[in-house]
Amino acid sequence: MSRPWRALRALRLRLFGPAKELVGTDQFGNKYYRVPKHETRAGQIIPERRFVEAINRQAYQYEMGDFPTEWEAWIRKKRKDPPTIEEILKNENYKEEMKQKIKDVSEKDKLLQAKEYKEGLVAERVHTHVKGHASAPYYGKKEPSQDPTSAASSFQPGSWMPPGSGSSHNK
Repeated sequence: MSRPWRALRALRLRLFGPAKELVGTDQFGNKYYRVPKHETRAGQIIPERRFVEAINRQAYQYEMGDFPTEWEAWIRKKRKDPPTIEEILKNENYKEEMKQKIKDVSEKDKLLQAKEYKEGLVAERVHTHVKGHASAPYYGKKEPSQDPTSAASSFQPGSWMPPGSGSSHNK
């Protein structure tokens, strides 16, 4: 590289910082970049930055799983090196195997429960619909209204007494 180009490159680095480096892409097409640690014109040291240029540009279009967990860990600096495609595919296969095993165990457990219910070893679940709170005196029943029935035009302060009180004044 000639001397003027080196001078222009050094000036660009001092003014704008280093260019972003493409580190890799994932199976969805998202591109992952890093900007290496560098020093500004004022001498301030800027740490390494990692970021992604996503296929879905708008934030409202992001969904869980848009970024593989390996790449997300790299972006958050939880891992030093970016993931390889082989590593991502291996982890995806492992996740699928685990999902299938969970499904198989769940089905096996349902069959075992049904067998135990049929044999009378376990009582079947009772599905109840409970209305109200268990500590209420009228639990599960329609509660009678204890509210005064007077209207605003006929209301007399102190005239309403709760049901069951024998006297009109406390002694």
